[in-house]
Amino acid sequence: MTSDSDSRPERGSTIPIAGPRAGCRRDGRHGARGACADPRWPQIVAALAALRERHRRAVRIVDADCACGTLLIAAARHAHAAGFTGIEARGIHGSPTLIGRARAAAARLHDPAIGVVFERAEAQQALAAEAEFPADIVLWHDAGPAGESAGVRAAVAAAGRWIIGDPAPDAGGRRA
Repeated sequence: MTSDSDSRPERGSTIPIAGPRAGCRRDGRHGARGACADPRWPQIVAALAALRERHRRAVRIVDADCACGTLLIAAARHAHAAGFTGIEARGIHGSPTLIGRARAAAARLHDPAIGVVFERAEAQQALAAEAEFPADIVLWHDAGPAGESAGVRAAVAAAGRWIIGDPAPDAGGRRA
């Protein structure tokens, strides 16, 4: 805060609201164009709020197609801001370049409450390993029935308790 008499957040602070853009930064960093603009962001915020309402203090989040990690890191930061004291985040992607970028972004996190791991792996095998101890939240890009095999869909379903995929396409085939 800038002062006791001025209750507006400073530029670059987290917006303290529970709306669909909760956790987005005013200065555009922390994924305003990426994570907070992602159509899954409101569902992530809602899932974290529901877990906190159940008095959860720790959360596990898996991003099955993390790319450069923007959404997963933003979700972990938002979880901490929401009151979680232990956040375990795992990002999975097949591209070594994108995983390298994600690891570089994670290295800039200096928060002992947040543990982030990014690994290059095939999604189905990595998600199958998650089934033994399912994550609280699994993020993935639901490519639709033609885009994913039944094995990947089964692995996603078994990998977590709260599955957050892309919104369903509208009548014109566009994602909402």
